[in-house]
Amino acid sequence: MKYYLIVGEASGDLHASHLMAELKKRDTAADFRFFGGDMMSAVGGTCVKHYREMAFMGFIPVLLHLRTIFRNLALCKADILAWRPDVVILVDYPGFNLKIAKYLNSPEGKVEGRKFPVYYYISPKIWAWKEYRITAIKRDVEKLFSILPFEVPFYEKKHGYEIDYVGNPTAQEVREFRESYKEAKEEFCSRYGLDAQKDIIAVLPGSRKQEIRDNMKKMMGAIERLKPSDAQVVVAAAPGIDIDFYGKELSANLVSDTYALLSHAHAAIVVSGTATLETALFRVPQVVVYDTPVRWIIKWLRKWLLKVRWVSLVNLVADKEVVPELVADNCTVEKIAAAFAPFIAHDSAARKAQLDGYDYVLQQLGDDNAPEQTAKLIVESLI
Repeated sequence: MKYYLIVGEASGDLHASHLMAELKKRDTAADFRFFGGDMMSAVGGTCVKHYREMAFMGFIPVLLHLRTIFRNLALCKADILAWRPDVVILVDYPGFNLKIAKYLNSPEGKVEGRKFPVYYYISPKIWAWKEYRITAIKRDVEKLFSILPFEVPFYEKKHGYEIDYVGNPTAQEVREFRESYKEAKEEFCSRYGLDAQKDIIAVLPGSRKQEIRDNMKKMMGAIERLKPSDAQVVVAAAPGIDIDFYGKELSANLVSDTYALLSHAHAAIVVSGTATLETALFRVPQVVVYDTPVRWIIKWLRKWLLKVRWVSLVNLVADKEVVPELVADNCTVEKIAAAFAPFIAHDSAARKAQLDGYDYVLQQLGDDNAPEQTAKLIVESLI
C-alpha cells in the first residue's frame, strides 16, 4: 500500500519514522512518500519537502513566511492527488495538517470521485486551546490515534468522537533506551570531562532558539544562587542548534546526548515540553519552567483561552501537580531556586513525593508500543 505522511518538525520526524518502520513489518509492499525529515528518509521512501523548510512557529515567523507556507500547502495538495496514496497520515503540526485534511475532504481533493482516507497520529492539543478545531477533526479526519490517555474522555465523552489510545511513544523510546544503555556514570563522566564523584544537575532549556534564549539564563541563575558545591551543571544541547548559540561564557558542560545525561542526573530544571515527560520517565526530580518576553500574553491566555490547569505533560497526565511549574511572571531566578532547592538534597521528602508521582504517571501511560499498535490498526483498517 501507499502511505503519504506529513510532519512539520523534528519530533514528528522521529515519531513518524518509528511508525513507518512498524508499517513495513506488517506491509512488505509499503511505499512511502512524505513531507518529513532525515529519520523518515532513513526508513525509506521519497521526501518531497524537508520539515526544516516548514517549521515556522509563532505569529511573527508565520506572518513573515506566509508565501512559503502557501507554496508548501499547494505543493502538498497537488502531490497527494498526483501520487494517489491509499491513506494520508498526519502527524501533529495542526496549523498545516488540518488545512490538508479539509482539502482532501472537499470535492477538489478527490480524484475521479475517490476520497483519500485521512488518519491523524498524535492529536492536535485542542484540549489546551483552539477547542473549536474539534469541528474540523470530526468532519475531515477518519481515524485519530492518541498518545495521551486523558485525550480519550476529552474526545469521546465531551465531543462524541471515537479515538484510539495507542500508548505513548516517548515512554516507549525511553523504555527501549534504558533497556539497552549500559554506560556507567564513571564512563559517562569520563567521556564528557565530568567529575564522577559529584552529582549532575541537568539543565534542559528547550529545543528551539527562542526557548533557550528566554529561559536558560534564569535556569542557570537559579543554580548559581543555590551554589551546590557537591554538584556540577550539565546543559542538554538540542539537535540542530550550534554550540556557540549557548554562549562561550557558559559556565557549564554541554552534552548533546540528552537520554544519557538524564540516565545519570540527580535533578533537573526543564523547559516545558516533551522533555518534562522524558525527565519523569528517567525518574529525575525536576522543576518545570517556561518564560517569554511577552509575559502578559501568557497570563491572558491562561486566564481566557487555555482550558487546562497545567502546562507540563507530567502534571497533565497525572491530573495533579507532580512537578512544580514556574510560568511567565512566576518564572524568576528567585522562585526557580526556591522550588529547586528541595530536589538537590538527597533523600528529601520532596524527592520521594515526586518519584511516587512519576510512578502514577507511568501507570497512566501504560506499556503499549505506540507505533506498533498504530501500524497494526492502520493496516487492519485498510485491508
